[in-house]
Amino acid sequence: MTDAVATTQDADTAALKDEIASALEASRATLLALSHEIHDDPELSWQEHRAALRVAGTLRDAGFAVTTAAYGVETAVEAVYGDGDLSVVICAEYDALPGVGHACGHNIIAAAGVGAAIALLPVADRAGLRVTLLGTPAEEHGGGKVSLLQAGAWEDADFSLMVHGAAGEDRGASSFVSTAVDRFAVEFHGVTAHAAGAPEKGVNAASAAALSLNAIAFLRQHLPSTTNLNAFISLGGEATNIIPDRAVVQVEVRAYEIDAWRDLKKRVLACFEGAAIATGTTWSWEQTEHPYAPLEHDAGLAPLWDANMALRGRELAEGSLLGGGSTDMGNVSQVVPSLHGMIAVLGSEAVPHNPAFTADAASPAADDAVIDGAAVIAFTALDAALDPAVRASLKARKAARPAGATRITLEA
Repeated sequence: MTDAVATTQDADTAALKDEIASALEASRATLLALSHEIHDDPELSWQEHRAALRVAGTLRDAGFAVTTAAYGVETAVEAVYGDGDLSVVICAEYDALPGVGHACGHNIIAAAGVGAAIALLPVADRAGLRVTLLGTPAEEHGGGKVSLLQAGAWEDADFSLMVHGAAGEDRGASSFVSTAVDRFAVEFHGVTAHAAGAPEKGVNAASAAALSLNAIAFLRQHLPSTTNLNAFISLGGEATNIIPDRAVVQVEVRAYEIDAWRDLKKRVLACFEGAAIATGTTWSWEQTEHPYAPLEHDAGLAPLWDANMALRGRELAEGSLLGGGSTDMGNVSQVVPSLHGMIAVLGSEAVPHNPAFTADAASPAADDAVIDGAAVIAFTALDAALDPAVRASLKARKAARPAGATRITLEA
C-alpha cells in the first residue's frame, strides 16, 4: 500500500468517524435516558422484560428491523440494519443483581451497545457492514448468550463486540482476563429414620454431603492459584431427630483455562462419588446454569479498539484485570472473533457488585462511559470493515467455520 493510498484511506475513515460521532451526539439524550431508565428499574436474569422492550423500542425508532423474544429466548432482542457482507454483532446486557440493582453497570452496557448500533447507521452501507444489536439477557446468572449461541444467533457473525463499565482506570481491550465457571447441583439420597430410636435403619444423606465437602476442602488446599472451588449444603431433614434422606450440594468450579476446569470438575465429581460409596447413599448431579468459557480477545481487533480509546481521549493504564470473574461473552469469543472491552467510570473507586457501584453507574461519569463506549465500539467495527487485512482475516475465518460451529456447549 502506497503512502498516498494510506493517507486517502485514513482521511476517508476519519470522515466516517466524524459522522459516527455526530450521530452519537444527536442520540445522546435518548441513550442516556435509556441507561437511566434501565438503571432505575432493575430486573434480574431472565426477567428483563421492561429493559428488553426499552432496547427494542429505541432501535425500532432508529430504523432497525427488530425482533423481540429473539431465538426463542423470551427477554432477548435482535435488531438488524444493512446488507453488507461483513456482519458485526454488538452485545447489550441489561440484567441486574439481587439486592443491589445495577451494581455491575449493565445499564451502561445496554445503552453503549444500542448507541454504537445507531451511530453506525449512517456509514454501514458505505462500509459494507451488516449491523446487529443483540440484547443478551441473564449474564449474571444463567448464561443468556449461551442459549442464544445454541439457537444460532452468531451463525452469520464475522465478529462480535461489547463494552463493560468498570471502576478505576481505563485499560486495553485485552486487559480483562476471565475464568471458566461451571455451576451444578449434586443430590444425595439415603433412607430416613429416627435419629435416636432407630439410627441403624437410616442412611444419612447429610453425612454423605459432609464427607464430600471434607474431600473438597482437602482438594481446595492443593489447587493451583488459577482455579477456584466453592460448595455448600442444603439438607432435606425437617427436624433434629430425623436422619435426612436427601441433601443437596451446590457447587461452583472456576479456572482460567478450559482444560484445567474440565480436569478439576472430574476430580470434584469423584469426591461426590466416593462419598456416596462410603456412606451407602445414591447420588446424581445436574447443571444449574450454562457453563461459561474464558474470554479470548481477538488479536486483530484489539489494537483497533485501543487506538479508538485513545481517539476518544481515554488514557490506557498498563496491566491486566485478574478479578476472577466470568462472563458468557467468553463462550462467544471461543467461536467468533470477539472483544469484551472495558471502559472506566472515571473517578469511581467502588467495587463491582457493591451498592456503591450501583450509584456510580448512574453518575455523570457513567454517562460519559456510555457515549465513549458506544463510540469505541462503532469506530472499531468501522475500522475492521475498512482495513483490508482485518476484513480479509475475519471473512476467511468465517468461511472456514463449519455450519453450526457457533452453537457451542461446554457441558460435560
